[in-house]
Amino acid sequence: MRKLIMATAALGFLASPALAHCDSMDGPVVQDAQRALEAQDVTPVLKWVTAEDEDEIKSAFDMTVAVRDESNAAKTVADQYFFETLVRVHRASEGAAFTGLKPTGSVEPIIAAADQALNDGNIERLADELASAIQHGTEERFAVAYEKRQTAEDSIEQGREYIEAYVQFTHFAEEADHLVKAGAGH
Repeated sequence: MRKLIMATAALGFLASPALAHCDSMDGPVVQDAQRALEAQDVTPVLKWVTAEDEDEIKSAFDMTVAVRDESNAAKTVADQYFFETLVRVHRASEGAAFTGLKPTGSVEPIIAAADQALNDGNIERLADELASAIQHGTEERFAVAYEKRQTAEDSIEQGREYIEAYVQFTHFAEEADHLVKAGAGH
């Protein structure tokens, strides 16, 4: 259980808009969109949008399916339009900006590992990695703060260096605690 709590905390530190993967060509949103287009069934992607946005996605899907068979170029352009529309609408529902689709391979390794854990039904490897990252991050910040504390009273400059290290250490601990108690935001 301790590993799982630490893993949850680590996800909050590691997850950020920069690490989002719903806007990647190999992320789960586009993967579901590819499956939906191949099956000619919009249903698999509707979970990524709110009920209020379903009509927009269904319309984009219908337009995409209608022109995909015209040529390879039409298929490429139509698919890209659908992927971008779906991801844009999904991200907007989360309050996130859409800055375009990221290329395949842009998913951060830790996010890929989280997805793999869900696919495998096994959290142990991911929890171990994240717990180790949290432990390392805590120890590293502690060591710097502790070292700077030893000379904090020697000068104003050294005192300020200590305070900077102290703030980094305590805020890291505070964020981990907050994440464990409140959960991660998107």
